[in-house]
Amino acid sequence: MSQEKPHQANGTTPVPRIVSVDDHVVEPPQMFQDRLPEKFKDEGPRIVVEPRGVIKLVGGVWHEAPGDTDEMAAWWHYEDHRYQLKQIIACPGIPPEEVEPFGITYDDIAPGCYEPKARIADMEKNHVEASLCFPNYPRFCGQLFAERKNMELSKLCVAAYNDWMVDEWCGDSGGRLIPLCIVPLWNVELAAAEIRRNAARGVRAVAFSELPVWLGLPSIHTTYWDPFIEACEETGTVICMHIGSGTKTVNTGDDAPAIIGANLIACNSIASMIDWIFSGKLEQFPKLKLLYAECQIGWIPYFVERADDTWQTHQWAQGETRIPNPPSFYYRRNIFGCFFKDTVGIDMIDRIGVDNVMFETDYPHQDGTFPHSKQVAERLFGHLDAEAVHKIARGNAIKLLDLDLTT
Repeated sequence: MSQEKPHQANGTTPVPRIVSVDDHVVEPPQMFQDRLPEKFKDEGPRIVVEPRGVIKLVGGVWHEAPGDTDEMAAWWHYEDHRYQLKQIIACPGIPPEEVEPFGITYDDIAPGCYEPKARIADMEKNHVEASLCFPNYPRFCGQLFAERKNMELSKLCVAAYNDWMVDEWCGDSGGRLIPLCIVPLWNVELAAAEIRRNAARGVRAVAFSELPVWLGLPSIHTTYWDPFIEACEETGTVICMHIGSGTKTVNTGDDAPAIIGANLIACNSIASMIDWIFSGKLEQFPKLKLLYAECQIGWIPYFVERADDTWQTHQWAQGETRIPNPPSFYYRRNIFGCFFKDTVGIDMIDRIGVDNVMFETDYPHQDGTFPHSKQVAERLFGHLDAEAVHKIARGNAIKLLDLDLTT
């Protein structure tokens, strides 16, 4: 792993090339069909061009189906599940006020959304050296495959996604595209095996749910996930939890507009962090590392402070499961966050910890910073000293993910 030296000029500290720990890939149309056995091609994920459909938010979960319009969209068909490619998740360079959640085809989106070489070209425009990309169609931790009927096919889809991620998306990028795998969430032994399979070929990050109970899976307070967690600790694989990876978002009622959920979505990450800290898993697996993506960082100081207080004053509520160290100890040692729009968090960077924070660009989503990520980073944290700027922009990510990057 390289050890880079930061430098400082007069005035604003120059922001070095960014290592973004939260971007997204739009899976190309043939990725599953090219990798599935012939007998599963008609049942497995495939693209069909059909009329756009209306999407509705019901109970914090989006539902959609093809409509009767003349406007067409690329629809993923998989068993009885339907999902249309939407502008809102593939719109680099389009002003946010012009973006809509309607269906589109691959002809309507930038090639950088799904082609590796085009993505690297867009990274060049955006002052980004390396990028960790979360799934789109399988959802943020691959939970789509845990919800299907044919689990043999689901297992093959997980393997196909990871093979594509390692061999094709990241394969000849020279380390600029950082592999992020998914696992069979419905079987912890299979999940542990998939961690080790991918770690053997250099993968150091796995997408996981912030709140697996929301997916109908066991909580981390049980021993169910221990084989998976043990495999992650053993291989140095970082557990990466994207905002909304519990499938649903917090909302105030069925009649609340979607903007309410967009404001409250950080509650998912808050609940997850407190869950992990008080579960005792970070005591049991001291080398484990957790990354929270796209949830920003300004909320962290309050909830860490609150956790420390309840750890001290609510001992009656902890009983025999009381962790031996205050929550802030585990936060500092094991937990990392990232941001791209958070002046409040930067104002409190000393309390959050400059070693626990990384930058992201969220390409190609509508609220991402492409192609102005360097300017955004300068405005957000360019006033900090050179060492802090270097850590936030790239140094912490290089260390956490054990990247071999030199500039």
